[in-house]
Amino acid sequence: MLRNLAELIGKRFVEFVRYGGGASILLGETLFWIPIPPLRRKQIVEQMSRIGVDSLPIVSLISLFTGMVLALQSAYQMQKISAEIYIASLVALSMVRELGPVLTALIVAGRIGASITAEVGTMKVTEQIDALETLATNPIKYLIVPRFLALVIMIPLLTLYADVIGGLGGYLIGVHKLNITHAMYMKMTWKALKYKDVYTGLIKSIFFAVIICIIACYEGMRTEGGAEGVGRATTSSVVTSFILIIASDCFFTALFYFLT
Repeated sequence: MLRNLAELIGKRFVEFVRYGGGASILLGETLFWIPIPPLRRKQIVEQMSRIGVDSLPIVSLISLFTGMVLALQSAYQMQKISAEIYIASLVALSMVRELGPVLTALIVAGRIGASITAEVGTMKVTEQIDALETLATNPIKYLIVPRFLALVIMIPLLTLYADVIGGLGGYLIGVHKLNITHAMYMKMTWKALKYKDVYTGLIKSIFFAVIICIIACYEGMRTEGGAEGVGRATTSSVVTSFILIIASDCFFTALFYFLT
């Protein structure tokens, strides 16, 4: 039994190292091909529209309700000590530092990451990627670079948008439900926020974008087994992206805490 357990652990460790190595190589190749012309601007703009504009409705809803829930939940404790005015600070800091970047990344990973994996995986199993190579077209330059650039550009913008909408949700509850004046709510919001809160959230969002793109494309590029394989790759892409987003968020939160 111990031998079987050791073999299982060793096998999982080797798979983990192989997976991490393959994803890292893909990231390196993607970064290598970015500055090499031609830059497919039309494809990049199409991906930006798909990632950013098409994601606005769901990002708006989730961010708005998250801000409202934060305000309502914090009101339970704040009202006990007559500190309702600090609800504005709590909502603003929570959205800008953590919930804005993380929720946006999770939404995009579930919505766009799965789609990218399904697209690339389908091209892989139907040998369209082999056809690109036959035509002397590098699949990384053609398929991955436009999606990579679009994600790196749009996720920080979506994060800023989510921060604003989440703050609006807290404002609606604070002003219209908890009877905090408009002037006081805005004053406590701006008083709590610092530039470092905004840029640390944006730095996180950039790394989340890299994670989503590389994992989604890597899972798609290694897909095999027809339609069933595409389904497995899509599921694995979303789950792996979620885990890495949460883990990297923990890492960067601790890093920024000790550095600043």
